[in-house]
Amino acid sequence: MNLSSLKPAEGSTKKRKRIGRGQGSGHGGTSTRGHKGAQSRSGYSRKMGFEGGQMPLQRRLPKVGFKNPFRVEYVGINLDTLQALSEKHNVTDFTMDTFKQFHLASKKAKIKILGRGKLTNKLNITCHAFTDAAKTIIESVGGTANVTK
Repeated sequence: MNLSSLKPAEGSTKKRKRIGRGQGSGHGGTSTRGHKGAQSRSGYSRKMGFEGGQMPLQRRLPKVGFKNPFRVEYVGINLDTLQALSEKHNVTDFTMDTFKQFHLASKKAKIKILGRGKLTNKLNITCHAFTDAAKTIIESVGGTANVTK
């Protein structure tokens, strides 16, 4: 096999269209841009969303929804997760540092304890918020649910 004799398969490649190289090329004169109008000029770029003068889709559709800029985003942690950690690592006091240590939340995250699962251990939990179900389950086992700011 001779590397210098290699060439692509027949019909797999095409010649590049050379625009604006004289009338003999078949693409001279107006260079396939037609006559006059914005699109025939150099430097033309169509605006994003432009639909040829038709009312664009983003203007035809109504504005919907509302994004509350003051919303507080919580990281939810369920009771069954805390129960598993308590059994595995013998932890009874859960604070912000504990959640960070076990990679349940980042340092600045706000944490909310959710009520999924059962608790058998008495846990003392300090975080930003609790659901009503979680709070009643924690206190029924004899633990404490402290809210921090």
